[in-house]
Amino acid sequence: MMRDMSFGQGGPGWGPGGPSGQPEPFGRPGQSGPDWAALAERSERARARRRRWLMIGGGAMATAVVAAIVAVAVVNEGGSGPGPASDSQAPSASETPPPDPEQPEPSFSSEPPPPPPDPRDFLSSAEKDTAPLGAATLFPGDSMEVNGRTYDKGATASTGSCASGTQGALGAVLTDNGCRELIRVTYVREGVAVTVGVAVFDDAEDASRAKEQSRPNVASLAGSGVPTFCRGGVTCRTSANALGRYAYFTISGYTSGKDVTASETAARRAGLDAADFAFARILERGREQAAASVTG
Repeated sequence: MMRDMSFGQGGPGWGPGGPSGQPEPFGRPGQSGPDWAALAERSERARARRRRWLMIGGGAMATAVVAAIVAVAVVNEGGSGPGPASDSQAPSASETPPPDPEQPEPSFSSEPPPPPPDPRDFLSSAEKDTAPLGAATLFPGDSMEVNGRTYDKGATASTGSCASGTQGALGAVLTDNGCRELIRVTYVREGVAVTVGVAVFDDAEDASRAKEQSRPNVASLAGSGVPTFCRGGVTCRTSANALGRYAYFTISGYTSGKDVTASETAARRAGLDAADFAFARILERGREQAAASVTG
């Protein structure tokens, strides 16, 4: 059964006479004065209880202080807390040092850089087109790779007598327009051969005139595993074009000696591939010289 605790001036559980809440006499039975021994004993018990509470409270406070010190130490070691004070502090990565007043500020030209040279400018005249020229430099390697097809390389030839490497009326056209050199190379693939002839002139006007006046055509070049083709009245396909001071011609047909008909596509495709390849090689020659002029 719970006891009813009364609250007097002495604190909870204390009545005027003691902790039971019941009044106690100030003296023992039969005594007329207060019981000093009982009073002293109660006072000593009260002091002992106060000492115990103080020790418990002090221990709790000490534990809290130690925990706080440990927490601060962990934060500082983790690098997220403030570091030690220093007389000088290095700038962070996001800070930009102030400009040095003694150093001049960089200046930038308002003029745009000049455009790169046009490769065709170097191909238009012999004065600018001075890189080494020959069958080995114009058509290097052992094959022709163009438009997804690969052709094996056959024989090559180069001559200063341009008419000697032609058939029909083309020889006179090249000579009349001042041809300086005729470079020829043959490629073969799946029974179809094609010869490319590149005629070299002094300037672009001469080459363009030779292309416009051209009649069939460059002479096919056999050798290096390629038999004679497109000779003796056999019908073959031909083409003519020009780039810069170069006029280039193709003749393509079957290595078996049969005629090329109007409906067939293999010889025509070989002629177009060879013409594209010649154009690309001549243009690359101009690009190399244009780049060299910029880099010195």
